[in-house]
Amino acid sequence: MDMEVPVLDMLFLPFLTPGHMLPMVNMARLLAARGVKATIVTTPSNASLFRSAIDEDTHSGLKIRFHILRFPSSEVGLPQGVENFYSINSLEMAQKLYLAVTMLQQPIEQLIRELRPQCIVSDMFFPWTSNLAAELGIPRLFFDGMSFFSHCVSESLRVFAPHEKVQSDTEPFLLPGLPDHITITRSQLPDFVNDPNSETAQLINQIRESELQSYGVVINSFYELEPNYVEHYKKVLGRKAWHVGPLSLVNRTTENVTRGDGHGSSSSYDDCLRWLDSMEPKSVLYVCFGTHPCFPATQLGEIESGLEASGHPFIWVIRGKENLQERWLPEGVKKTTKGLIITGWAPQVLILNHRAIGGFLTHCGWNSIMEGVSAGVPMITWPITSEQFYNEKLVTPVLRIGIAVGAKMWSAFEFDGEMAKEVVKRGEIEKAVIRLMMSGGGGEEEEAKQMRRRAREMSVKAKRAMEEGGSSYSDLTDLINDLKGRCG
Repeated sequence: MDMEVPVLDMLFLPFLTPGHMLPMVNMARLLAARGVKATIVTTPSNASLFRSAIDEDTHSGLKIRFHILRFPSSEVGLPQGVENFYSINSLEMAQKLYLAVTMLQQPIEQLIRELRPQCIVSDMFFPWTSNLAAELGIPRLFFDGMSFFSHCVSESLRVFAPHEKVQSDTEPFLLPGLPDHITITRSQLPDFVNDPNSETAQLINQIRESELQSYGVVINSFYELEPNYVEHYKKVLGRKAWHVGPLSLVNRTTENVTRGDGHGSSSSYDDCLRWLDSMEPKSVLYVCFGTHPCFPATQLGEIESGLEASGHPFIWVIRGKENLQERWLPEGVKKTTKGLIITGWAPQVLILNHRAIGGFLTHCGWNSIMEGVSAGVPMITWPITSEQFYNEKLVTPVLRIGIAVGAKMWSAFEFDGEMAKEVVKRGEIEKAVIRLMMSGGGGEEEEAKQMRRRAREMSVKAKRAMEEGGSSYSDLTDLINDLKGRCG
């Protein structure tokens, strides 16, 4: 009788915000499809966002499940059901939510001690899991949702501190030690880089230490997208890492191809796709700045005017909170002269892969970049916060599949719609759209054609990476075998 092959038992601990939950849940599903037993630890409302996808996997025989922990809403004074950072609309609520997350540490630790998984995949915002994993003698994999490129940029800034050698916030400087000639300005760096004594900087240092203590890093990327930076991260920086993406492609053969944030309505979904079906191929610009409110009403007005003036059809998703929506737009769908504006939720992956989409104006969040790359759509880059200005450098001078709208100032997240420190004028927006959508004539039109060609080629490489024998498929095989070998 054949001996039964032991199943690798892995526990996944995502942070409670959609941009971190989505790729980690997809990673768990990907590993379950490769024979791993996957347990995702989360809370009731967050589990409901992904329930249909997980149910589909379990019905097909995969060993994947949620382990639901009670969220301490009443203890911190949050309304029932408010369990992630997408659902809040004030600094006070954010502080309460963060407190609630810290209160989850003890029950999570107890659960891990009881379950004794063979590996923990932990989000960056749970640095304490490094010590717990070491105590239990099990590997901990680190996940922060960034690219290899951004990891390398962060390390260049930390080691060489070039930003401390310039005379002004707007003076460009070279990032030393990288495979490409990359310049940036101090105004485009996160506040915690410019202020190493801040509380946020101290948290980032804790996170970095936990990364170095971890068994390795799993990254939502693929080798062909950033080969020089995969090599730099592994060989020059000496880090152990596996590229396992694009994780959004986990969904491409199922009905669960939405972003999974669960805040939409079927009517807006149907209206959106019907409108796209009526458009010519590659004629529509998709505009989305992520899951958080970013702009004051003045900037929203500039965006709408710039989009209309470009002459190109557009579909613009505003995922702001209720106070911003009421100030500027009613909830739902608004038709303009040239486009469609949707407030709330929209099926981003389905939109990007629609035949009508010819470009993507994005805030450069890494999930969105990966979804745009996978769909083969060239981009207009408008970074705002986090590591988004780093991502812009990968998309524009390195990959040359996008153009910058001209944003110059990094902004911290706020809850009143006043996040951005600068206002990009309608003329700059109009010019960027015309350049990307191939209507400028002459050299600009040829530039856009080449950009579109490179984007299509990278989309093919992204899909191949996830197929058997592809770079990410093979790296995931190596990860599974590595963990199995370590666990005996």
